[in-house]
Amino acid sequence: MISIISLISVAVIVGLDQLIKWLVLKNLEFKGSVPFIHFGDVEIINLSYHKNTGAAFSIFSGMQIFLIVVTSIFIIAGIYAIVSGKVRRPSLVASFTLIIGGGIGNLIDRIFRGFVIDYIEVRLFDFAVFNFADCCVIIGAALFIIVYIFFDKSKKAQRKKELSENE
Repeated sequence: MISIISLISVAVIVGLDQLIKWLVLKNLEFKGSVPFIHFGDVEIINLSYHKNTGAAFSIFSGMQIFLIVVTSIFIIAGIYAIVSGKVRRPSLVASFTLIIGGGIGNLIDRIFRGFVIDYIEVRLFDFAVFNFADCCVIIGAALFIIVYIFFDKSKKAQRKKELSENE
């Protein structure tokens, strides 16, 4: 049951991501930067249309085939882990769901557009322009790391056992 909920959630994430990107393409492609969150004259976050041919911070720019292959491998592995039941803990399923949904959203852009549409522009300080799918991937990865490091009791028990055997 948890895998069905996860896959439905992935579909919702992908749908939202593609809807937002369609709205950005339709409304912002030729308008430049539009203030979104600001205090007086200080712009915090603007919405703008950017083509990103790379990954985060434009690394691997122009390496679309590589990014498509790597993203596809992660997506397939994540779906397999959820559907097969290898990942059962709800917090880990949630992290995989966010990563898969965001990954598919950006993968669709790479395959059909040749670039990813980014639109969230942090103006308060110099930062990368990103999108909803990127947010999902980052939040999912952070959740995975937090759960794995701080809450994975099976790993802690295994480490304690290994330490006691070595004494």
